[in-house]
Amino acid sequence: MNRRHAIQGLAAAAWLPPAGAATNVAPLPDPSLSTRDPERYWDRIRKDQFLLPKWRVFLNNGSLGVAPKPVVQAVTEYLEKSAALLMEEYDYPRWGYEKLDEHRTELAAYLGCSKNQLAITHNATEAISVIAAGLDLKAGDEVLMTDQEHGSGKAGWHVRRARHGITVRELQIPLPPRDPAQLADLLIAAISPRTRVLFFSAITTTTGLVFPVRQICDAARAKGVITVVDGAHLNGQVEARIDDLGCDYYAGSPHKWMFAPAGCGILWGREEMLDRLWPSIVTGGWDDKADQGARFMRLGTNNRAMIEGMIAGVRFAKAIGVERIYSRIHALARMAREKAQALPYLQLLTPGNDTMYGGLVAFHMQGVDLNRLMPLCQKRRIWILRNQRLRLSTHIHTRPSDIDLFFETLELARRA
Repeated sequence: MNRRHAIQGLAAAAWLPPAGAATNVAPLPDPSLSTRDPERYWDRIRKDQFLLPKWRVFLNNGSLGVAPKPVVQAVTEYLEKSAALLMEEYDYPRWGYEKLDEHRTELAAYLGCSKNQLAITHNATEAISVIAAGLDLKAGDEVLMTDQEHGSGKAGWHVRRARHGITVRELQIPLPPRDPAQLADLLIAAISPRTRVLFFSAITTTTGLVFPVRQICDAARAKGVITVVDGAHLNGQVEARIDDLGCDYYAGSPHKWMFAPAGCGILWGREEMLDRLWPSIVTGGWDDKADQGARFMRLGTNNRAMIEGMIAGVRFAKAIGVERIYSRIHALARMAREKAQALPYLQLLTPGNDTMYGGLVAFHMQGVDLNRLMPLCQKRRIWILRNQRLRLSTHIHTRPSDIDLFFETLELARRA
């Protein structure tokens, strides 16, 4: 290591939270404070419940969320407990064979679905890959998707195209769309006699666009088409129940908006559709369809601490109040959108309709060099998604001053 890197390493170490910081979790502030003085309330939440340093401006929650202290504590405690083998007799510190009924029951109550239809995976990519690989599709069968899907969501279907000769067709979505009805009409009209699967995101990763999922899924089912919904951005960002979506299969990533640690995912399927799905990773009992969703959790030994952290994240959200969280996320995103709308050199990709976005706002830049903007963001410790199409993500740890600082930096880059 050269001298420069050594100095940078020492500087980074100086910014780390003190050892054991995650175990010193203060009580949540009185909920009445959120009405009397909301900014003070949310400032207390960030300061007391997260390890984020004061100087960090984090506007990329849509890529990977920030685990609060109670979640970090739950993961750490389980790892320590398992390392000391303080479990009850024969209760191994792992998952990958167990059904985890209690965990799935609590998670299902939060997600709005049945425990039996739910499997815990590592992320939405894994869940979508299991679905794409597990469906009986043959050469010539078509999978219809939008052009706004995440690359990881597309990949499982592309493997089937390369291996089994299915057709993958992408439908172009206007940005910004006119209204939810336009989105539904486009997808429904695009279904052809060859379409066997319709795959789309409940909320797109590219621009944060919220789709009218139920309307689309109901129409697709009427045409005999299987619906697979990428819900990586749905749960925790906006109010939604999986049972109300009307889809056949669903994949989610709690590590984005649900405060879970990285390494947690969701796979859900309607009961009769789970029976039709072949598992991709198997161990003993893979063919016991009575296990329903749990059949897709038989993966071999895994890190149970991540699951404990996910449940801690659910409890953290419920303790604050999910409606309070949704409202805060959207209020901050609306603030970001209004600031972007006021700048003539930005082309908004996020509709003005409040029902069509949650905590993600996206826009194109004109006359701003990304190569000037990103070094300025780094200097000011602003973390955003690095792309010519800028996307800002807000969560409860986001401060209004974070959004202000980003747009000040954007203006500085434009004038440079």
